[in-house]
Amino acid sequence: MLEHITIEPETTADACLIWLHGLGADGHDFEPIVPELGLSDIAIRYIFPHAPIRPVSINNGDEMRAWYDFQFHSEGSGSEDIQASAEQIRLIIDQQFEAGIKSNRLILAGFSQGGVIALHTALRLQDRLAGVIALSTYLHDPQTAEAERHDENLALPIFMGHGQGDPMIPIMRAA
Repeated sequence: MLEHITIEPETTADACLIWLHGLGADGHDFEPIVPELGLSDIAIRYIFPHAPIRPVSINNGDEMRAWYDFQFHSEGSGSEDIQASAEQIRLIIDQQFEAGIKSNRLILAGFSQGGVIALHTALRLQDRLAGVIALSTYLHDPQTAEAERHDENLALPIFMGHGQGDPMIPIMRAA
């Protein structure tokens, strides 16, 4: 199981938001967003997983927290790592289901690399989530995503947002 930060509500959680960070960051990166969301009246459990530490090709093989290895101009790079990271996130999701959180009360969010994992994971789940938030990111390998998606997620609510000045993921890639 991935190391992660969990923030519990004051009452028993009946919803969950799992938020995945970007390349080189860790789960603490989005921890400060909790009070900014203004959702203190909802019993939400927040989970901020830490990606594994791995060598990253675009950073000269330096080891850092990354959901997958990334290479510029390589559409298929990182596929095995993406699958492995998605499996780790599915374990966290399954743990939430076992704790009584219903799938329609769980949101998966991610920024940059974390958004890739959020989209990859949610589209392949057999349970429909409440939604996905994907920021400054893209859908990795759309053809495989179409082939592997589950019908339960045909109308999955997805919010994607992307700034114009992202140096790592150009806005053209976000489509």
